Amino acid sequence: MKKVGCFLCALCFSGSVLAMDGLSVEAGRGMDTNVARIGAVFNFDRQWFTEGDWQVSGFWEAMAGQWRGHSRFGNNQTITDISLTPVFRLQQKNPAGLSPYLEAAIGFHLISPDFINQNRRFGSSLQFGDHVGAGVTFGDHHQYDLAYRFQHLSNGGIKEPNEGINLNEVHFIYHF
Repeated sequence: MKKVGCFLCALCFSGSVLAMDGLSVEAGRGMDTNVARIGAVFNFDRQWFTEGDWQVSGFWEAMAGQWRGHSRFGNNQTITDISLTPVFRLQQKNPAGLSPYLEAAIGFHLISPDFINQNRRFGSSLQFGDHVGAGVTFGDHHQYDLAYRFQHLSNGGIKEPNEGINLNEVHFIYHF
């Protein structure tokens, strides 16, 4: 995890930080596992289905974090997780006050090690992470974003075992 921390510090203090549109944090749990991640948000430069009051837009989210196993079966591990995910969002075009949205995504995760406890093995370091979520934006400039996400990760059957994991997460973004 020290390497991940050094990487994130270098990223934040490099010239590329100016391209970031926000910072994110999330925490969650599921299947005898706790998860915590931090990330960077990079908005898409386009929107779709813009007729009417709603539109589809989105962003890239690059995250790093850890999973901590706490199974009664033993051999609990701490997994380092680095991910890149395009997130698509259905949201109001001109929000006022609290503005609700729905989102869906599927991205790539690299994890190490590839098991969380004695009974949950993922088969490979490459995992696909999909999620659906609902949330609200708020603040004077809608700079705050709070959501619930349900996430499923698995290797998509590229290698056995493919036990996967389901997570319930609270997600927060601060938009610059």
